[in-house]
Amino acid sequence: MSEPPVSEAELQAYADGRLTRERRAVVEAWLAAHPEEAERIAAYQRLGQEVRAAYETMLSEPVPERLAQAAAPRFAWRRAAAIAGSIALGIAIGAPVGWELRPERTIAQSTPDGAMIARRAAIAHATYSPEVRHPVEVGADDEQHLVAWLSKRLGIKLRAPKLDEAGMSLVGGRLLPGENGPVALFMYQSQNGRRLTLYVRTEASRNRETAFRYARENNVGVFYWIDREVGYACASADLSKDELLHIANLVYKQLEP
Repeated sequence: MSEPPVSEAELQAYADGRLTRERRAVVEAWLAAHPEEAERIAAYQRLGQEVRAAYETMLSEPVPERLAQAAAPRFAWRRAAAIAGSIALGIAIGAPVGWELRPERTIAQSTPDGAMIARRAAIAHATYSPEVRHPVEVGADDEQHLVAWLSKRLGIKLRAPKLDEAGMSLVGGRLLPGENGPVALFMYQSQNGRRLTLYVRTEASRNRETAFRYARENNVGVFYWIDREVGYACASADLSKDELLHIANLVYKQLEP
């Protein structure tokens, strides 16, 4: 069997604007013949634009003096600015809330890595929750395939939590690109149309645990936490902070090893 003319790596490079003019033309022709893939790549591009827009102003901010003094001379100024922006973002997320399920765990300080989970989860929710016709790649009617597919791509065993107790049913899910590799996004909806997304990613730093933390990005509330090798974030623009915390606890209870 011959290899497909366009690889997944090329599709991702196309979404990032990193292809040569010749290969870009080939990919665009292939996408024109595969509308479902074209829509997936367009969604990746929208997500990338959201992330760049969110951090563009940070990269242009002046580097705090204490960070400039601590940075080695070999560090480029732009890299130092990015580090400073990440640290500032972590501080801005706010103080942690209590973790009612595991009160004996030490509540770790908010970190840029944890803050990134909240930011990316909020952007993903804001990007896909308004969609009417194509909110997910695989619907809840094919849940078994959805979970198996996402588990294989992330390299971990996933489950789609049951949130009937909170009045939320599974809509489906999709695969997203993340800074540590593929990311799984599950979407839920109530009978009156309120939506929630569960963002799941593998962690670069393994064997870590953090308490539940709350962040708000524009109008999207996010409860996020890290459990060993996996990071989770429940996001919604429709639910209150208390409702979101209740659902985060339901998710944790079902996914706890």
